[in-house]
Amino acid sequence: MKRLSIIVVTAAVIIGGVLWFVNGSKGGKTTQHDKLHVIATNSIIGNMVEEIAGDKVDLHTIVPRGTDPHEYEPRPQDVSATQEADILFHNGLNLETGGSGWFKKMYQNAGKKNNKEVYAVSKNVEAKHLTDAGKENELDPHAWLDIQNGIKYVKNIEKVLIDKDPKNSSTYEKNTKAYVAKLTELDKGAKTKFKSIPENKRVLVTSEGAFKYFSAAYDITPAFIWEINTESQGTPEQMKQVLAKIRGSEVQSLFLESSVSPKAMEKVSKETGLSIYSKIYTDSLAKKGVQGDTYYSMMKWNLDKIAEGLSK
Repeated sequence: MKRLSIIVVTAAVIIGGVLWFVNGSKGGKTTQHDKLHVIATNSIIGNMVEEIAGDKVDLHTIVPRGTDPHEYEPRPQDVSATQEADILFHNGLNLETGGSGWFKKMYQNAGKKNNKEVYAVSKNVEAKHLTDAGKENELDPHAWLDIQNGIKYVKNIEKVLIDKDPKNSSTYEKNTKAYVAKLTELDKGAKTKFKSIPENKRVLVTSEGAFKYFSAAYDITPAFIWEINTESQGTPEQMKQVLAKIRGSEVQSLFLESSVSPKAMEKVSKETGLSIYSKIYTDSLAKKGVQGDTYYSMMKWNLDKIAEGLSK
């Protein structure tokens, strides 16, 4: 599987390089342009860039909405965009550079360097780690699910944009200030709401263990089938552990992430008699035009649905 990913990335680099050369030689986009060429690795980061920069940058988001960013195979257009990029924003915390390391291969092949063109938006986030035996030193990448971390992402993006494009600094500063105020209000309201739920009901049952940051922010106990999306999902031992946590609490609802198969959670539902209350968002925004299609509305959806489900 890893060998196949390397072959795919290498082929994409070659094709992307050819496309870039052809487009450039025919008068297409070159490094001489008015707007910054910005890449975001996933839809969540891409939306943050949109909120801050508006139409002041040309934005290309790599991982399509609804697709898992942990293991991704870049398309030729992703490689071509990387060649032309002035800024590449990625999550960091081992999300895009772990596993097959698809993003690292891409930007290195394009000659881009960390802290020169490549920036992790999770800078200054207090990282959490995995808890599975033997993985305690591996980082949990899902920091954006705590809105306070999301605000750090936004401020990191703002700083890079201002440094690279000072002529538009007033736009970036104004948009960031308004966006941060909106996110802060959502966060405060959610914390008040969760405090009203009895502690023995504040257990969040999901498929992937992506909600550690979220659970710490809102004083919730996370329970999950597997810790991080891999090929080993829903094993008998994993099922046994999550069922024990559910039976040791008074939780009444289960939740299913939008980007995973429902099969394992449906088994949990059958075993416990608890219903799957709602889908929730983790690694990707919803498709455009659907509630959850921005970072703000994704977090609002998650906060509202989880609070409702845990209150039952």
